Amino acid sequence: MAQQDLANSDAILIMGSSMAENHPVGFQWVMEAREKNNATVIHVDPRYTRTSAMSDLWVPLRAGTDILFLGGLINYVLTHDRIFREYVVHYTNAAMIICEDFKDTEELGGVFSGFKPEEAKYDPESWFYAGAGKRDAPSGDEVGHRGEEAGQSKDRGGEATHPESYDTDPTLQHPRCVYQILKRHFARYTPEMVERAAGVPQDVFLRVAEAFTSASGPDKTASICYAVGWTQHSKGVQIIRAAAILQLLLGNVGRPGGGILALRGHASIQGSTDIPTLYDILPGYLPMPVFEADANKLADYLKRHKAHKGLWYYFDAYFISLMKAWYGEAAQPANDFCFDLLPRITGDHSHFGYWLDMADGKMEGLFVMGQNPAVGAPNARLQRSALSKLRWLVVRDMVETETASFWYDSPEIQRGELTTEDIATEVFLFPAAGSAEKDGTFTNTQRLVQFRETAVDSPGDARSELWFMYHLGRRLRRMAEGKSGPRYEALHKLTWDYQTAGMHEEPAVTQILKEINGWDVNTGEQVPNYNRLRADGSTACGCWIYSGIFPEEHLNKANQKHSVDSLGHGWAFSWPSDIRILYNRASARPDGRPWSERKKLVWWDEARNEWTGLDQPDFERHKRPDHTPGTGAEGPDGLAGDKPFILHPDGVGWLYVTSGLKDGPLPTHYEPLESPVINPLYPEQNTSPTADRKERPDNSYAWPGERRFPYVLTTYRLTEHHTAGGMSRTLSHLAELQPELFCEVSPELAAEIGLEHGNWACITTPRGIVEARVMVTPRMRPLWVEGRTVHQVGLPYHWGPRGIARGDVVNDLLAISEEPNVRIMEAKALVCDIEPGRRASGAEGLAQWKSRMGDVA
Repeated sequence: MAQQDLANSDAILIMGSSMAENHPVGFQWVMEAREKNNATVIHVDPRYTRTSAMSDLWVPLRAGTDILFLGGLINYVLTHDRIFREYVVHYTNAAMIICEDFKDTEELGGVFSGFKPEEAKYDPESWFYAGAGKRDAPSGDEVGHRGEEAGQSKDRGGEATHPESYDTDPTLQHPRCVYQILKRHFARYTPEMVERAAGVPQDVFLRVAEAFTSASGPDKTASICYAVGWTQHSKGVQIIRAAAILQLLLGNVGRPGGGILALRGHASIQGSTDIPTLYDILPGYLPMPVFEADANKLADYLKRHKAHKGLWYYFDAYFISLMKAWYGEAAQPANDFCFDLLPRITGDHSHFGYWLDMADGKMEGLFVMGQNPAVGAPNARLQRSALSKLRWLVVRDMVETETASFWYDSPEIQRGELTTEDIATEVFLFPAAGSAEKDGTFTNTQRLVQFRETAVDSPGDARSELWFMYHLGRRLRRMAEGKSGPRYEALHKLTWDYQTAGMHEEPAVTQILKEINGWDVNTGEQVPNYNRLRADGSTACGCWIYSGIFPEEHLNKANQKHSVDSLGHGWAFSWPSDIRILYNRASARPDGRPWSERKKLVWWDEARNEWTGLDQPDFERHKRPDHTPGTGAEGPDGLAGDKPFILHPDGVGWLYVTSGLKDGPLPTHYEPLESPVINPLYPEQNTSPTADRKERPDNSYAWPGERRFPYVLTTYRLTEHHTAGGMSRTLSHLAELQPELFCEVSPELAAEIGLEHGNWACITTPRGIVEARVMVTPRMRPLWVEGRTVHQVGLPYHWGPRGIARGDVVNDLLAISEEPNVRIMEAKALVCDIEPGRRASGAEGLAQWKSRMGDVA
């Protein structure tokens, strides 16, 4: 959804985020919703923040119990019949009947059917729709069973089966239909359970449930906003799935003032997944080939990932157009469009996977650009130590960060764990241009691609990322001249000739944006949108979802600067096709009429025989609402006129996911990987069975309920500093606003263990020890959980040993772990100990921590 669309909401649930604190520009639309619609603003968070202060309801809960809370809301919707029934029956898979072999966590003590304990993974075949024939696998592992190496590039759920033969029950009464499975699965997520395990009093929970579910129906909508407070968990994907289930049941997806807004913490986090810096996807969320499964032929790869119906039917056109953009004339049908030149996934190449390899001496070199893992990554102590095993390290940044200086002034040097003389890593520090010193685009929270122009030239030898990577590529190609072999062939055939300008030969950003948009290979003309892409090699496109951003020679839609309506049309470009609200066909009834006049967005215009409205329709413009696919119809033609979710092969929103997720078809409450509480729902399955703990001597964990670590620890960001602090701790005005690391504790905890406001405290986990100033504040509340008081400690993580504002590295306390779907770490819920006083310095500090940890250290 567009941030501006929050102004159309009747209720807004902010959870896993302090939006006013970390996304203040977007928060203006939350305030407008309250002023314009008298919208109820709800903030659920362990800490009372600026967002809480601006909300109608603040609900503190135990960190790591988000699925319990959201599951409670889902249970409330189902037991009080608050579902938007017509929406649910037509636009979700609630009526689909699931295989007889399926068993829920309620039947198997905390795992779903298909779990393989020896591999800690699932076989999803028992999750499929009944009556749906399984798709043939071209080779290697089966469709729907993508290997463990896959993260973001997982199989898209539902595509493991043929979408034309599902068994359904539109009455929602069949005991194995998705709706009835949902009711049974969430039956124990009662207000009593939410109070017992999450620490939220029943009366407070019921106020939230009533306020949010009442803002639903033909004439009302509610929205949800989240950030890394949801993603950075061992079950982060399933937390977001729970929110999606809630919104689908209430009819809040694809409608104005509805939906789920993922709040991004950087200007182009969205862009870095669209045109990715991630190891396992290609531009436009095309999966990277996996070594064994996709190693043979292009035809096998396309068969594996192409859907029979919906937009992914054109997967081959998107992929082959990408190959033409990358390899140009060299990409031909006879050589599978250079498919063999693409790298293959051979293992866990995520940040954590290769950092652990680095710690084990299995990597030679590393580029670090726009990141400071020595401060900003979990178990930063391990990550700094791993850098000492490299032969070479390249750091590009505006200042010398802790990552660049680890070899002479890291905490490990100060404590004697490492010595400068023994570190053989050769470090190259390159000065980088700031965001105001270069042309380019960034893609923000709402998929909005905005063009920026250079405001000032960068000083000295500072250069943009584009300059660095382009000229590095040119040098590599020169080195490859006259050499043969697969490694050099990939460089020889790569298209790498961009116009440059100025004394430093800066590449032309607009030329690259045109390449991303795509063009007709035969005529050289820009393609107008992704619908023009072809699988025969006649089109080239650098990222299919961005196609349309530069549709004509002099029309850069990312550089549009004049909004013409409340959704921001005319300001920048929102992928795909400048649609501001995805799946907006759902904003109309099955017959094409708006659900209500107040909540109209797009609708069917019978006179003009097309979809029209206040947004670009996210639907085939001339497909009638009563369209029925013919026998054997494929692609978008295979979806009926009342199926809004066109990226899905069945055209509906998924309350239940049949394949593609590694940890189950439905969200389930598991405790964090470290927790002072035993799972109240499934004591025999305390944590997610598929989460990867990466446990080893230098990445150890506390065991459940361990008395040495009685408190819950959660980390967060501040307005005044930016992530690892490289751009903010060096600025005097920001350093003055937040001068040093602090920890937030409740007055009750302070009184219990003798902490004094403004004095020092030491916080320890099995990974490390830090010291911080004590902030005693009622913004942290003790909670009554499982018959006892649970205290929580809050720590911002921006500080490190360099800059003006300095402090200990909070991420030293965190463990490296991987959520099974996207391989993110658990940073928002773990355990710690805290006591008054300062930590010792140097080697004595290391000894102090080890004495507390005993054999754990």
